[in-house]
Amino acid sequence: MAIIDVVKWNAAPDLYAWKFPSEELATWTQLIVSESQEAVLLRGGQMEGPFPPGRHTLSTENLPVLRELFKLPFGGRTPFSAEVWFVNRTIPLDVKWGTSDPIQLQDPKYRVMLPVRSFGQFGVQIQNTRKFLVKLVGTVSSFERAQLVSYFRGLMITRVKDAVAKRIIKDNVSILEISAHLNDISNFLQVQMAGEFEEFGLKLVKFFINSINTPEDDPAVVRLKEALAKRAEMDIVGFNYQQQRSFDTLNTAAGNPGASGANLMGAGIGLGMGVGMGGAMGNAMGAVATSVQPTVHCPKCQAQNSAAASFCASCAAPLAQKAKAKNDPDDDTITCDKCGTKVVKGSKFCPNCADPFICCPKCGTDNPEGQPTCRKCGGPMPMKCSGCGQEVTGAPKFCPNCGKALQAKCSKCDSVLTPGVKFCPNCGTPRVA
Repeated sequence: MAIIDVVKWNAAPDLYAWKFPSEELATWTQLIVSESQEAVLLRGGQMEGPFPPGRHTLSTENLPVLRELFKLPFGGRTPFSAEVWFVNRTIPLDVKWGTSDPIQLQDPKYRVMLPVRSFGQFGVQIQNTRKFLVKLVGTVSSFERAQLVSYFRGLMITRVKDAVAKRIIKDNVSILEISAHLNDISNFLQVQMAGEFEEFGLKLVKFFINSINTPEDDPAVVRLKEALAKRAEMDIVGFNYQQQRSFDTLNTAAGNPGASGANLMGAGIGLGMGVGMGGAMGNAMGAVATSVQPTVHCPKCQAQNSAAASFCASCAAPLAQKAKAKNDPDDDTITCDKCGTKVVKGSKFCPNCADPFICCPKCGTDNPEGQPTCRKCGGPMPMKCSGCGQEVTGAPKFCPNCGKALQAKCSKCDSVLTPGVKFCPNCGTPRVA
């Protein structure tokens, strides 16, 4: 084999280490080392170098292992066999890594088991050429990026999984919110793994976590995101879960004429009233609490007092009225039909919920606005004509003053709509104002 006169890097630039293909060298052979490279020479198990960037002439001055060869006659030029290794000391920052399988963790906020995976990249620099070649490269002819990632994959994945799990569990951070902590976790891992790389002559320059996420097609992830989207929708429109369930129940009953819920619709509770069922339920509970502990308002300052009290606790005014049977004609109080608060007769609005008092002219019971007959005695309730404002008693079809129709009808099926109904109980068509 011919003796090589010039030895230099002739490999791809993305390699970390590369061995010159020929081992037949001689004194006076020129070793050319480019910028960001170093070279070493191995002969007989001994390593010489590293040689820094520049042009080097192989001689006994820089290669002590060759001094014994000069005792042999070769006409002033001594041939010998040796390996020349080049090491690339640039800093590639696009070395990709990623978890091979998701980590199963319980989300501390939603208490759901979710699969978590992570991806990122890092950059390394060869800091100690001798240590790198001896401990990592060995006897292979070249060392590339894929081999580096394969070698350190186990270390990186173990450390990443441990750091992510600790941040989620220890710091009580939701998996869906962990992306806000990527920079902190990346810096922590860079410090933790720097020593591991240093043992092989490498310097960990940068370590990045680009993403910590969950697989979009995982059933647990899909259900959780659907639930969060539903909750956000209800928050926007002012619903809660109980109100939504009430609306769904009324909606089902409206679509099933044979069910008992349909009778409820026919009685005048329209489909649209399902939206307000939650509020009505809360008001009903307030009325129950009031009935358990009867109260009465002071006729002077309207402060709420116990029904058994003789004097107002706020202004000391005498409380002439006592709590009597609810809506008793002889009672001097009015019971609000919305929240159940008792107020002195003659008041126009409830001091607790601001609902206007619309009292039956026969028994004095407060009724909801638009009620055609009293909810207690069944007597006709006065109502105002929308055309002329005349107060009309009973349930006539037309105003006796201006002749305007008083009974609203469905625009689709012509069914009569009771006051307050937003949807037709017969066909479900929205009521036209």
